[in-house]
Amino acid sequence: MAASPGAITNADSGFGGGEKEGKRVKPFTPEKAKEIIMCLQQPAVFYNMAFDWPARHWTAKHLSEVLRGKQIRFRMGRKSTDTAPQFETACNYVEATLEEFLSWNCDQSSISGAFRDYDHSKFWAYADYKYFVSLFEDKTDIFQDVIWSDFGFPGRNGRESTLWIGSLGAHTPCHLDTYGCNLVFQVQGRKRWHLFPPEDTPFLYPTRIPYEESSVFSKINVVNPDLKRFPQFRKARRHMVTLSPGQVLFVPRHWWHYVESIDPVTVSINSWIELEEDHQARVEEAITRMLVCALKTAENPHNTRAWLNPTELEETSHEANCHYLNGAVSAFLNHHGTSEVVGTQALRTNRECTVKEELDVHSRVGVEQAASHTVSSGTVKQEAARPFGLDLVPVTPGSQEPSSERGGIFENDGEDFVSKNGKSFGKLPNTKRQRMMSESENAVVEQIASDRTVALSQTFVSTDDLLDCLVNPQVTRLVAQLLIQGRSM
Repeated sequence: MAASPGAITNADSGFGGGEKEGKRVKPFTPEKAKEIIMCLQQPAVFYNMAFDWPARHWTAKHLSEVLRGKQIRFRMGRKSTDTAPQFETACNYVEATLEEFLSWNCDQSSISGAFRDYDHSKFWAYADYKYFVSLFEDKTDIFQDVIWSDFGFPGRNGRESTLWIGSLGAHTPCHLDTYGCNLVFQVQGRKRWHLFPPEDTPFLYPTRIPYEESSVFSKINVVNPDLKRFPQFRKARRHMVTLSPGQVLFVPRHWWHYVESIDPVTVSINSWIELEEDHQARVEEAITRMLVCALKTAENPHNTRAWLNPTELEETSHEANCHYLNGAVSAFLNHHGTSEVVGTQALRTNRECTVKEELDVHSRVGVEQAASHTVSSGTVKQEAARPFGLDLVPVTPGSQEPSSERGGIFENDGEDFVSKNGKSFGKLPNTKRQRMMSESENAVVEQIASDRTVALSQTFVSTDDLLDCLVNPQVTRLVAQLLIQGRSM
């Protein structure tokens, strides 16, 4: 169970706020929470960090009163068991108020209005990606109800947050965010998160179609995968967690995630935290945007709905994309400096990454072997440094619904956590490898080969097939490095 309301912890160690005895305190100071977030390389759930946030009362009913009469865009999806992902380009959209949503969600058969064409037993509704600055544009005082400063980010509140309101079954398809890491506060209902580590990217069959800046989608419906078409997915290590009200989930950089609402109404608030790696990621995204827009508009300039995510207002011209790319490169060089020394230090080749990752694998194997023997003094020190406990629970690999004493909060097969062994802000591009890099490299080739079986038999390569290779995350990373190195010499 979580720590009792009156629990007092050692403020000197960064755990607890140092309040007087008997008053409820938070298990981590803002400084300690930020240190954890900047160092941790696997998802984890924070407990007892938001018990005093005014936003904890933001149920859909409460928000319907705050936003009375305001039209909100809902994504309408089918409650189906198809093996194909239900991308946003395949969904319908309605403009409705939260009052109308709640009435429809009560399964009122006689309902009229925006939801009248959607049978509640067959469809779900999702008001997703709702930025506070747009949603509460005339109620900015409400921004203070979200207190991300408790996690070590002074001044960060609702202004830098997004709101998510969904019905049972509402979900986002599996994807990774190219920018930042993610903090998610669950307000109402429960959501089940399916997460996969960055090194499993080849097994997730990444694609940039549909295109959305900062999102790399998976071709797989991870809750009902087509293993004949995507056999490499068997190698992916699923991490599952059911997030309940009051809890805050930390999602590290580049972790894949599929998120589904498992209660009749869910409300979540999230904020993406900027990271040092975002400077290069913006260059990679600019390269991706230029290539996708150029090839897809050339293929069919009059049908952008088929490939452009509804979150993207419109495809941009080649001239605009060139300007965007140059701006991203300039911003990177201004941030890091343009000297050859800085460029060499800031950018590593794929081979250098491979060597580092292989060393990480050997290091991890050594730790695991040591753990199977009598605990040494070094292991004792490592144990003392671990942040996990009752108020910070790691999300570890597992594919079964949990049955833990914490009420089904997380999966655990006994695997140790993964954390960094460096400075707080020295975040590495990838988590430590649990497989040799060569396996992942082979998987990229096998993924492309298996995904092209039908196409090869017909000796036909589509624009999307080509783009899957050109804007594969590994490719755009290398292109960005070469582009920046060429401009920094």
